[in-house]
Amino acid sequence: MKSDIEIAQSAKLMPIQELTDLFEIHEDCVFPYGKHKAKICLDVFKKVEKNPSGKTILVTAMTPTAFGEGKTTVAIGLSMGLNKAGKRSIVALREPSLGPVFGIKGGAAGGGYAQVVPMEEINLHFTGDIHAVGTAHNLLAAVLDNHIHFGNQLDIDEREIYFTRAMDMNDRSLRRIVIGLGGRANGPAREDGFTITTASEVMAILALSKSNTELKERLGNILIASNMERDPVFAKDLGVHGAMAALLSQAIMPNIAQTIDQTPAFIHCGPFANIAHGTCSIVSIKLAQKFCEYTIVEAGFGSDLGGEKFIDIVSRIGDINVDAAVIVATIRALMLHGGAPAKDTDAGTLEHLKKGLPNLGKHIENMRKFGLPPVVAINVFEGDSEDEIKAVKDYCQAQNTPAAETRVFTQGADGALELAEMLVRITQNEASRMKPIYELNATVEEKIETVAREIYGAEGVNYTTRAERDIRRVVKYGLDGLPVCIAKTNSSLSDDPKLLGRPENFKITITGVNISAGAGFLVPLAGDVMLMPGLPKMPNALKIDMDETGEIHGLS
Repeated sequence: MKSDIEIAQSAKLMPIQELTDLFEIHEDCVFPYGKHKAKICLDVFKKVEKNPSGKTILVTAMTPTAFGEGKTTVAIGLSMGLNKAGKRSIVALREPSLGPVFGIKGGAAGGGYAQVVPMEEINLHFTGDIHAVGTAHNLLAAVLDNHIHFGNQLDIDEREIYFTRAMDMNDRSLRRIVIGLGGRANGPAREDGFTITTASEVMAILALSKSNTELKERLGNILIASNMERDPVFAKDLGVHGAMAALLSQAIMPNIAQTIDQTPAFIHCGPFANIAHGTCSIVSIKLAQKFCEYTIVEAGFGSDLGGEKFIDIVSRIGDINVDAAVIVATIRALMLHGGAPAKDTDAGTLEHLKKGLPNLGKHIENMRKFGLPPVVAINVFEGDSEDEIKAVKDYCQAQNTPAAETRVFTQGADGALELAEMLVRITQNEASRMKPIYELNATVEEKIETVAREIYGAEGVNYTTRAERDIRRVVKYGLDGLPVCIAKTNSSLSDDPKLLGRPENFKITITGVNISAGAGFLVPLAGDVMLMPGLPKMPNALKIDMDETGEIHGLS
């Protein structure tokens, strides 16, 4: 079989204007970025406000391995399959971050015969949105230090600065740094650090804003520090939020591209789900809903992360209903959770698989707790045996949950027809009863503990002294009515990445609670959550190259 990039480069692409015409997206709202991608201006909402909204399918997963279980690939293939089955469908995805592209996971454009294209452009710079986010973020950081350098009229306590810098690359050396060395002329010397751009609150704000006005307001509400009286200092106090909004004036517009079979794909914003809310922009989802019958939305990692945050945060802010949930499962992930060696899941056995099935069961249970009918998509890899696939199907049947084999990586749309037909049947015959897992008027502790008990399966929650202090600050600032966006490992249902399967008799520990007042949520920290990843020993960057014609090789 050809490599991902070879398949992508051999695909026949439709000129972007023809694609948008086909889906009746108004020509005067389409701003092409080259021949095969474009931005859609927000004025288009005025033209489609009377259009009915189609159904929405949330694609989540069981607890994944380090390499991912093909959730994006399945989401793309499902949308392709729905179109092939005669239903108008658009897939809504996050933009790839350069950190994972050059790190261990690789790109986020799907794979095999279920990809969005032009793959190289999407994986590398696309339309520049992530760069715009990083620039807006770092503008705020620079203006903050500049304000302190020139007299600190806001009386900012330099020991209580919460806003660090950002860069879209995995670089462990930048996690904690010292800035301002070299004398008074170089600004205030203090400790600082970097987050990866996709973990920036500015990225979350961009993804959650529904208009330019809302974008500017949210940027102004970023909590950057406390003053000497322990009162909050916001970005709007520095007067820089207008300039930040100007930098993001084009980035807020959704991007449209296409799959290798010319199914439309909105690809916009890229917040990580283990440290942010993990879904593409609200504007891209709501726009897709107006132009098709089935919008397929991918949410990061498992139901305990992207799935939970979509329903408890994104659907609330965006007023988005979900009609069904797809849970992506793989044989290798099930074997890992059943005790197969992490470095060689191919050495797993049928017994390992059966022991790992309760992990999948918990994710099925979670979707039902949210009121969504679940469907398991068994993402079949080469080497998966019929006995292994049957064991998963038998388990799902015992859970009264439909399960479909998906082979979109090797078969494209044809490999998702069973899943597509299953979802059409379910969404036509079973009404969604989607509901968040907690009420916003609950206390901060009650919200955290509800997610921990109901979604993670924990017995309870421990709080460090710092976490208790942070919660008191949240209440003092009047922000305790916000939803919680718990930052934790994606490798386990618990806060311990080594605790696999379906853990029992455990508690999670909240080590702190960060305030993302602009994004509109609180970020309880469950364990040691990495905001700036590092590169692996053999990063994907070593495989990527460009030849003398300018053609790129080695992306996956």
